[in-house]
Amino acid sequence: QVQLVESGGGLVQAGESLRLSCVASAPIFSFNAMGWYRQAPGKQRELVASITRGGSANYVDSAKDRFTISRDNAKRTVYLQMSSLKPEDTAVYYCNANLGVSVDYWGQGTQVTVSS
Repeated sequence: QVQLVESGGGLVQAGESLRLSCVASAPIFSFNAMGWYRQAPGKQRELVASITRGGSANYVDSAKDRFTISRDNAKRTVYLQMSSLKPEDTAVYYCNANLGVSVDYWGQGTQVTVSS
């Protein structure tokens, strides 16, 4: 079992920034990938950004050029730096750890609310 604990969410105004953190209970250097997902009310959960064991990052189109995912293996932490936030970024953000085929762990989520 891997526990993931997110932090850093909150209420901000449009155009401001937030940094989300996700701390894992196990070393992350061996994880296949880690990622951030979000789910807005009435919508499906979607992948926002992911980073592989080798450091390759992938973003949903709406997050490109505004969000940056990074990882610190020594701290067992993955970050999501979000800039130029928009009201449509409002959602619960979840941290995900993928350890292989069909082996996924999730955090409890952190609320991000962007006011216009």
